[in-house]
Amino acid sequence: MAGVDLPFACDCGKLRGTLLGVSPTNGTRIECYCHDCRATELYAGQPDPAPGGVQLYQTVPDRVRFDAGEDQLAVFSLSDQGLLRWQARCCGAILFNTARKPKIAFASFRTDRLADDSPLGPIKARAFVRKPNGKRGHEGGLKFLAGFVGRALPRLLTGRWKQTPFFTSDGQPVRDIHVVTEAERTSLYPSST
Repeated sequence: MAGVDLPFACDCGKLRGTLLGVSPTNGTRIECYCHDCRATELYAGQPDPAPGGVQLYQTVPDRVRFDAGEDQLAVFSLSDQGLLRWQARCCGAILFNTARKPKIAFASFRTDRLADDSPLGPIKARAFVRKPNGKRGHEGGLKFLAGFVGRALPRLLTGRWKQTPFFTSDGQPVRDIHVVTEAERTSLYPSST
């Protein structure tokens, strides 16, 4: 399925772009309840999503184009090895999560940055959902994993992973990564799991 192009913007509208060729078959819509997604929102000064989850559309970097305000793009990580969390410096809006290495062609987009998210289709997976026994588990994990591998592996094999707005041609992030300190992280996470 070819899909449709969907414009997106940060909260204040300075940073704008387009998701290219969006459809329910070339991306996976998920909802994540993990502590890191919540901590990301809190660190960025965004509203606390708890007890709800953060809705994301899992796609690939070559389907992302920045159209205006790219100078407002910033990136941080919750740890030395964690995902890269891309945001708009101007208003703090979280836009994307990516892997730390561009060869892993992965871009997870915050769906609330779209005026209309219906072309993304329904939520196909939920991650870190609290179960009645108090533990956390996943729903639809195989759909998520199959979609990720089905998109990332061909890009790794063909070199298409190099088509990314998040990394330079030599594989470095286009912005310096701010790693959140342990002291900063302490207040972002719940005291109990």
